[in-house]
Formats: sequence, C-alpha cells, structure tokens
Amino acid sequence: MNEYGETLKVMIADDEERICQLIEALIDCDALRMEVVGVAHNGLEACELVERLTPDILITDIRMPGYSGLELIEKVKESEENLEIIIISGYAHFAYAQTAIKFGVGDYLLKPINKEELTGTLQKLGERIRDGRRQAEDRRRIQQKSEADIRLFRTNLLNRLTEEPAWKPSLEELREKYYLHVEEGIFQGFLIKVDCDGEIGRAGIDLILGKVQSILENSFRSRCREFVAGIKGSGCIGFLNYESERTEEIRRIFRDCLNQLESEKGIFGPVMFTAALGNAAKDAGGLTESVGQAALIIEDRLLRGTGKLLERVPAASAIHEQNILEKYVRQIVHAIEVMSVEEAEEAAAQMRQTILEVRDVRGFEVRELIYSAARLFLSQVDVKNRAEAFKEFEQRCSVCGSMDELLARLTALQTEYVEEMCQKREADTVRPIRMAKQYIQNHYSEPITQEEVSGAVGLSAAYFSVLFKKVEGEGFAKYLIGVRMEQAKILLRETNIPVSKICQQVGYNDLKHFTHTFEKTTGVKPTVYRKMYG
Repeated sequence: MNEYGETLKVMIADDEERICQLIEALIDCDALRMEVVGVAHNGLEACELVERLTPDILITDIRMPGYSGLELIEKVKESEENLEIIIISGYAHFAYAQTAIKFGVGDYLLKPINKEELTGTLQKLGERIRDGRRQAEDRRRIQQKSEADIRLFRTNLLNRLTEEPAWKPSLEELREKYYLHVEEGIFQGFLIKVDCDGEIGRAGIDLILGKVQSILENSFRSRCREFVAGIKGSGCIGFLNYESERTEEIRRIFRDCLNQLESEKGIFGPVMFTAALGNAAKDAGGLTESVGQAALIIEDRLLRGTGKLLERVPAASAIHEQNILEKYVRQIVHAIEVMSVEEAEEAAAQMRQTILEVRDVRGFEVRELIYSAARLFLSQVDVKNRAEAFKEFEQRCSVCGSMDELLARLTALQTEYVEEMCQKREADTVRPIRMAKQYIQNHYSEPITQEEVSGAVGLSAAYFSVLFKKVEGEGFAKYLIGVRMEQAKILLRETNIPVSKICQQVGYNDLKHFTHTFEKTTGVKPTVYRKMYG
C-alpha cells in the first residue's frame, strides 16, 4: 500500500469499453494525485487485476459478465478490506446499488456519468484514504513509542535488580512504576549464561543472546503472569511471576529451553549454555535477592560443568583458610623479579591444585580468587593503565565456562607481561644480572661466591661487581644474604625443621654465623622469629 502522501491507484471495471474510456478521460489525475493502473471488462478479469495491482480505488459497473458487480465487490473485499469502491448504476438497477452499499462501497454514481460528480467522489474517497493512513501511521508511532517506553522501564528495572541488592520492591511499585502485570504468587530470578571462545566476538554473542531471549519469551509468555528478560553482559537475565502450583512446570520448561539451545549448538558455533534459577520468593520483596542468587549460582558451572540447570544457592567454603593468594603472591613476585614465564605458570598451577583440594569450593569463590590474583599480578608489573588492563582481562574471562579456562586466561595474562618485561630488559647491561639472580635462586643453599656467579654469566668478577650494584642498588654479597634470609624466614614460618637444618638449607655451615646474620637482618633471633610468626 502506498504512503498517504503518494499517488493513489485507481482501477476501472465495465463491460463497455467506451464507458471505461470515458471514465478514464474524466479523471483529472494530476489534480487528484491519482493514476489509472488498470481496466477490466468483466468480473473475473477485474478480480484478478485487483489481486495483482492492489489499487486504492475501484470504479465498477453494477452489472457485468463473469462476476456481477455485487459478486466482484463481495469477492475483493475478502482480501482487500481497505479498498474503496465506487459503483456505477442506472436508475433501473438502483436497488442493486443499495445492496452494494451494505457490502461497504464508498459511493455510487448514476449514469450518465458527470465529470464534476466523479471528481467530487474521487476527491472525497482520496481524502478518506489519506486521512486513514495518517491516523494509522499516528497509531503506529504511538504504539512504537509506548513499546519503547515499556522496554526502557524494564531495562531500568533489571538494572536496579542487579545493582541494588538491598532493594525490596512492592507489588504496587512493580505495577505502577514499571507497568508490570504482577500478582501475588512466586517471584523467581533466572539467568541463562552463554560461554564461548573469543572468536565469536561481541556481535555474535548478542545474536545468540537474542535467540535465547526469543526462546524464553515464546516458552513462558503464556505460562506466567509476567515475564521480564534482558541481555546483560554474556547472559540473559530476568524473572518470572507465576502461581505457586506451577513451580515444577516452570522448572521443566527451563530444562526444555536449555535442551533446545543445546540441540542448536551446531548452528551457533562453539558455544555452551547454562541456566540458573534463584530461590522461589513468595512475595515481590524477595525478587531482588532471587535475581542475585541466580547470578551467584550460575558461577558453579565453572566446577560442575555447563549445559545444566543449576538451582542450589551456594554457601561459602573454607577456601580463604588456605592462604591461596598469599602463596600466589610470593611465587608470582619472585617470577616477575627473575622474569620467568615458567615460574609464573607454576604459580597458577599451584593455585589450581590448592583450589581442587578445598572441600565444597564454590564457583563464585573461584572466579573471585582468580580475579584477585590478576589484580595482584598487574600491581606488580609495569602497566600503563591497570584498570583498563584488568577490564580487558575480565571481559575475556566473562565467557569462560570452566575454572581451567579462567586459569588459562590468567596464565596468558602473566605470560604476556612477563615476556614484555623480558624484551624490555634484554639489554646487555641487564641480561647478565637477571641470569645471575636466577643462578643465585637455584644455588643459594650452596657456598657460592661472586667469582663463581660472574663466571656463570660470562663476566669478569670486577665488572660483574660494578654492574650488579648499578642494576640492583646493592652489592652481590648483600643481595645473596637477603635471598638466604628470606628463604630462612619462609622455612621458620611454614615448617618445623630445626634451626640447625635451616641454617644448612640456606647455605650456612656455621650455626652461630647464621644466627648472628639473621638477627642482624631481622632484629630477632631465628627461634624468636619462629615463635612470633610460625
């Protein structure tokens, strides 16, 4: 159908060709902004042309072969409800014209046809058509604006539910402020999470999430009092309001949706889907908590696997008693200091092993731990914009579906920056000292000397001494003592090895000398240090 400001299409149907020619000649197409698009000489032909040309106005004789005018009007009105029709009738057939008016014709003309009367009729119908289109367009725009406003209200609601954990909405607030059709019953938050490799990209994830939202809406709209969903990050989050007796049905539908998504994985590419349901709240005030629970529960996929419907609200485990971050920091700082990618990888591997040894560890704890490790690592290396670097790391991790994938991201982050540091400091003045520090770390328990270390890195003892102090800010001997004392502290804090054995393990043969050096470095004797920190 043409827009209301464009030319209207007119079609003429009469079994007398001269009548058709006369009508066409009488129409002032330019003045009326109309054009004659077709002429038919019987009812069957007219019916076919109407279907093919979709005119805005049909001018037809009341009596024609094939279909009569009345039959034609009845037929075309079935498919072209908005078609305006003018019937032509003689006085002898005026009763037919009155019947045709009941079928919804726009007007009728009596023969012989008068130009002024025809023009007036066409002008009247043209204005009616254009006014109708303007009104329809206005209604469409109002409806679009209304729908856009409702979408905005619901987006704001979801943001509030996820960002204000203490908020307890009321039924009246949800109805009046957010235009929701909610009733007393169950309020339950949910989250469908999409995990994938980095090749899919943001546009691909949004496309997949749009499909997820569509499947959920089609499945729940007719089964719930209210269904609200939106895309947030790499998940589709929302809530349902339904009758308490439908709880099992709702769970079954979620499983069906998840199964449908899993069956279509071949279309989406290398993606994984997981669903989480918060606790079923018995009033609107529990809605925020239920949505927050779904976001917490979904993290258990990192340990339990994807492709599942997760429901149990996780409780905290004893993971913080393991001092995992402290151990990681100690290892990663040393790895950074000696610029060893291998030691950095070992720090992440040790973290993984310790996590797996914790009983009933939760997914949200694992993510929190790995994110904290990433922040600590970035705080120890030279980064132009730490906040931006962590944000990029977080985005990469957001589509990881397992703990091992998260740790792989952490390892990749470590490798990137440690290798960058190596490249920056591979200058001839720095590289030998890095090698020397690595040598010291590997041999501090032995009676090594400056001459031995300088020979190991290919420098003369005199030049090595000057270069070492320039790069490290202290001499070789003092640095070696510092390394040995730090190792002694660790052994005193974390083991029950006798002090005499620790003395040997950190490169001293004389216990008295070791005790004196330790006291000079720390201010207390080894036995006192153990009592204080062990």
